This record gives sequence, structure tokens and C-alpha cells, in this order.
Amino acid sequence: MSGHSKWATIKRKKGATDARRGQLFTKLTREITVAAKEGGSDADTNFRLRLAVQRARAENMPLENVQRAIQRGSGKDAAGANYEEITYEAYGNHGVAFLVQSLTDNRNRTVSEVRAIFTKAGGSLAEAGAVGWMFEPRGLIIVEPRKGDDLDDLTLAAIDAGAEDVTTLEDDQLEIVTAYHDLKQVQDALVAAGMQIVNAETTMFPKTTVTLDEKATEQVLHLIERLEELDDVQTVYTNLDLSAADELMASMS
Repeated sequence: MSGHSKWATIKRKKGATDARRGQLFTKLTREITVAAKEGGSDADTNFRLRLAVQRARAENMPLENVQRAIQRGSGKDAAGANYEEITYEAYGNHGVAFLVQSLTDNRNRTVSEVRAIFTKAGGSLAEAGAVGWMFEPRGLIIVEPRKGDDLDDLTLAAIDAGAEDVTTLEDDQLEIVTAYHDLKQVQDALVAAGMQIVNAETTMFPKTTVTLDEKATEQVLHLIERLEELDDVQTVYTNLDLSAADELMASMS
């Protein structure tokens, strides 16, 4: 499983406090606003907006919040801020590579906050291109089997739809990986086949991963959490191997 999706699973198991949910809504609002500004307010023709709205609904974000964010992005609400998309490349503690994607209305503030977190953890920001080559873009879809669904049949259907890889997660959900530009095509095919999609997003997969001992892994996970606590940070990707990270759940909760 990718580091990003594994980390997302860990966070769901840990649960979300009201404060973190409010922060998540802030991040989702920014993504919806930028998506609407970039490609228009129609989610049927704006795939990025469709993904953002789907995620907002999955996180139970109020509909009026979603609509207001779309209006801001499409210019119907003059109160909308102008957000800039910036990706920071960095090395964290223990040499783990990071890609930190942000949406910010103040790049000086954001780079200062991101740099401070890496410095405190013993890492540092890197030059453009120093880390990016270690990752490749992919599409990621999570499918929730319904009662009576056969996992093997779902897997074959996903492969027929164009999936590159299908993995069964601990809770019997299916993690479906697609080529970056095939995400919409595969998602539409899965929906047409009647599958229940929990989440669909573009993501960055590490080409190779770094395996650390339990203590070092926990330190890196805390670094990821500190980065994600920044309002300007949308997504954090690393090449840390999280295949054995479940054992850290109790200590991090």
C-alpha cells in the first residue's frame, strides 16, 4: 500500500477531534475553491472539482460550505481569497523524502512555517527537483464492498476497467491504483459497474521506500502530523514504508 493511503487509514482509525475536523473543512474549502477557479463550477465537466466535492461529502462537510466554496472559486463571491499552489521538497529526519503540497495566500508565511517544522525535526527543505524525481503521480480509488459482493469479482472488474493494481485492505476495502490520467476513466467505469466508491484522488507514489525501526518511524509520523496541522498544507507525501505502522497506533493515540 502507498505511504499516503496507509497513513490515511491510520488517521481514520485514530479518529478526528472537532478541532481537526474544522481544520479539514478549511483544507477542503481551499481545494474546492481553487478547483472551481481553475476549471469552472460544473463538477460534471471539472474533474478536479468533482474529486474535491466527493471528498468533502465523504467527510460530511455541510453542503452550504461546499456551495459557498464553489461560488468563491467561480467568482460569484468576491470574498474569496487567491490561493497559490506550491509544492515543497524536503528531507525529514532519518533521511526520509517529503513532498508537501500547499495552497496558500501568503507564500512567505507558509515556507517559514514548513521550514521551521523540518528544522526542528532535524530535516531541511531541498532544492526543486531534489526529491520530486523519487515520486510518480498515480490515481487512487478506495471501494467499499457491499453485502454479498465477491472481492475477487470486484478485483477483476477493476482490472478490466483499467486499474494498474488492486489491493485488499484490512477492512476488506479495495485500494485501486490507476495511471494518473486514467483516474476519471476508471472511476466512471467502476461507478457504472455499481461499485461503492469511498474516495478517489490523485496522489504521489514513491518509486522506492525507506524502512525504519519502530522508534524512527514514529518520529517521522509525528513530523507528518505537525506538517498536516498547518492550515496551508493540503497533502504530505513521503517515501517512508508504513507497512508495519499499525503497531504504533496505541502510542500515537
